[in-house]
Amino acid sequence: MSHIRAVTSAELLRALERLGFEPLRQKGSHVFLRNAHGRGAVVPTHSGQQIGRGLLRKILDETGVTYAELDACL
Repeated sequence: MSHIRAVTSAELLRALERLGFEPLRQKGSHVFLRNAHGRGAVVPTHSGQQIGRGLLRKILDETGVTYAELDACL
């Protein structure tokens, strides 16, 4: 895996939406996303804070998106 940089929740949500994920609902500071194939994830949306590399890796595993695909959409 290439070097993973930290991204903000707004950047991650925008990139996942470009990859076909749609927000289903939001509860507090967490947005629930799902794509047409049923894969999904929960993204925390704390204003201005970056999502750490470990959590980003877990979100990518849950969605089935590679870091290269995500990086192309950022």
